[in-house]
Amino acid sequence: GITPPSAAKLGINGFGRIGRLVLKASVWSKSAQTVAVNDPFMDVDYMVYQLKFDSVHSRFRSEVKAKKEGGKEWLVIDGKEIRVYHEKDPGSIGWGESGAEYVCESTGIFTTVDKARQHLKGGAKKVIISAPS
Repeated sequence: GITPPSAAKLGINGFGRIGRLVLKASVWSKSAQTVAVNDPFMDVDYMVYQLKFDSVHSRFRSEVKAKKEGGKEWLVIDGKEIRVYHEKDPGSIGWGESGAEYVCESTGIFTTVDKARQHLKGGAKKVIISAPS
């Protein structure tokens, strides 16, 4: 589907089970669009594999591929590009340059207000912590 211009632009930090579920939900949502993903420990090709072949939540029905160009990477889902980062420091992730307004913090590491606040340095406006904090 076509995402309306008013859709919330999401960034996802951590591409484990929760991060992948947030991305999948946003693909089918008209009110949210994932524009960036960060995971320092997973390369973009493995992200594609993890999305395509989820043994618990079934196969992802969208077309997914990796794009690498000029030292940058993207997940391409049904033709839409999602910028991929591999930063360990949340303050170094280019949320602002990718257009992410909201960040879903799903690493399980940055679960306090002080730690999650680091995402704001990268240009995010708000952080949603997806773990008990």
